[in-house]
Order: sequence, then C-alpha cells, then structure tokens
Amino acid sequence: MLSYVIRRLLLLIPMAAGMVIVTFGLLLLIPGDPASVLLGQEASAEAINNLRTTLGLNDPWYIRLGSYFAALLQGDMGRSIFQNQAVSEIIAGRLGATIELAVVALILACLIGISLGVLAATKQGSLIATASMIFAQLGVSMPVYWLGLLLMLLFAVTLGWLPSIGRGVPLPEALIAAITGQPGVFLDSLSHIILPALALAANSAAIISRLVRTSMLEVLREDFVRTAYAKGLRRGRVVIRHALRNALLPVLSVIGLRFGALLGGAVLTETIFAWPGLGQLTITAISQRDLPLIQGIVLTFAIIFALVNLVVDLLYAAVDPRIRLG
Repeated sequence: MLSYVIRRLLLLIPMAAGMVIVTFGLLLLIPGDPASVLLGQEASAEAINNLRTTLGLNDPWYIRLGSYFAALLQGDMGRSIFQNQAVSEIIAGRLGATIELAVVALILACLIGISLGVLAATKQGSLIATASMIFAQLGVSMPVYWLGLLLMLLFAVTLGWLPSIGRGVPLPEALIAAITGQPGVFLDSLSHIILPALALAANSAAIISRLVRTSMLEVLREDFVRTAYAKGLRRGRVVIRHALRNALLPVLSVIGLRFGALLGGAVLTETIFAWPGLGQLTITAISQRDLPLIQGIVLTFAIIFALVNLVVDLLYAAVDPRIRLG
C-alpha cells in the first residue's frame, strides 16, 4: 500500500507542471489587454506600452512561463494587477467559502443521489422509482444557473423562507457558536447556504442516483445476495449492509470527479447567489483581464481536483486490494 501511495504522490509533480503550462497557454489566447483595461480607453498607446513593460507582458512567452515556474517554486503566485495584492492572499481569503459550498453540495448530492438510486433499484416499477428517475433526468438536463434562479424565486421571493444572496457566518464558526449556546447563528448560516448548495448539488445528485441504481440492480442479482435472503436476513439489512456496500465501489471514483465538477459549477452558483468565494472572484478577474489572478485561481482549482482524486484513489485501493497491486 505504501508503494502505491508514493507512486500516486509522485504523479502529482508532472501533473501540476502540466496544469501550469496548460493554464498559461490558455491565458495567452484570451482576447483583451490588461494594461488597456487598467488604464482605460483614454490612455495613450505609449502609456499602455510602458505599463505592459512594467508588468512583463511584453516579454516573450517562454520567459514569462519560466519566471512563473520559478516564482511558484518559491511559493509565489504573483500579484494581482488590479488589486495590487499577492494572489495567494486573495485566494486564501476566498477559498474557504468555495470549499464550504462544494463540501455541503457534495454531501447533499450523495445523500439525495444514493437514497434515490437505492429506492429506484429496490422498488422497480413503483411511483417512487419513476419519480426518482424523473428527478435524475431533470437534474442532468437543467443548467445550474436556471435552477438557482428558480430556487431563489420560489423560496426567497415567493415564500420568503430563505435569504437569496450572501453568506452568513462560516459554517465551522457557526457550529462552534451552536455548541456554545448560540443556535441562531448556526441556523442563519445554514439558511444562507441551503439554496446555493441545492442548486449546485442537483446535477451531481442526479448522476449519482443513476449510477447507484445501475450498480444496485447488478449487485442484487448476485449469488451472495440470494444467499443472504436464504439465511433469513431482513430485506433492509440485505440491501444496506450487503448490496449497497458493494454497489458503492464503482461510485466512489465518480464522487471524486463530481467534487471537481462542483468546484467548476461554483463559478456560476456563486455569481447568482453573491456567494463570496473563488467562483465570484473568477468572474471578476476574467472581466478585468487580471492574468496573474486568473492563473492562480485555475491552478488552485486544478490542484484541489487532483488532490481529491488522489484521496478517492487511495480509498478505492484500500477497499479493493486489486487496485494497488496493478
């Protein structure tokens, strides 16, 4: 197991280098000039060119890429052109909100998706199974921004049950407040995150439910399940302890991929609900052509995605020894 972990960790090095190169290359193709945006339309060509020289934008691409690699090795992600602040500090101030939203959305997606998938597999032909598959189809086909607007219209505008925008106290702090006798703080924080988390989780919940249903149908036909029924075990115990545990194995890797998708979907979700995370920051950075900040955000997303998939691979290897022997 240790050798497998070391191999997977070493693979992160070329993967991270590839992420930096791809990100840098894509930013070269983005239209627009940061110097022109920063100085405004009335600026002269000479002033724009001087600023480009100061920012290093006139240097050849390979020199800029080499300088960026050298800075990254020292833990420096550069400085934001517009905010004149270290990119790492800006990202650190927003990363917690995005991770919080993505984790809550992933928990909701797993709870909803696994529950609906099990119901659809164990109650084939019933109204519950049909309803769960309709939800799965809607969840896959409905864009997150459209679902977010519908949820906001229903629960915030029409019913007035939940706030439509903003973020309350961070959930970890709200949990501590609830433990120390301030449950209102926790409830307020929870009310702010429900709508964006639901909007973000719907697509992943739909995909997980379909995968769980398919996997459960295959497992329920296996001999060990029939043997468990023959031993007189109750249906609920057979489904949960025997069938579901085996059916979730192929779903584990998909859940890791869905976390990456949730980070990507956070860009739209945070913009709709004014959630102060990296997604909202990404839109601002792109509109301002803030190249160092865009590079830092994309690289951060990519590294988180790689680390999550590494954890999923290790969990999968721990559950199935055949993986680490390959």
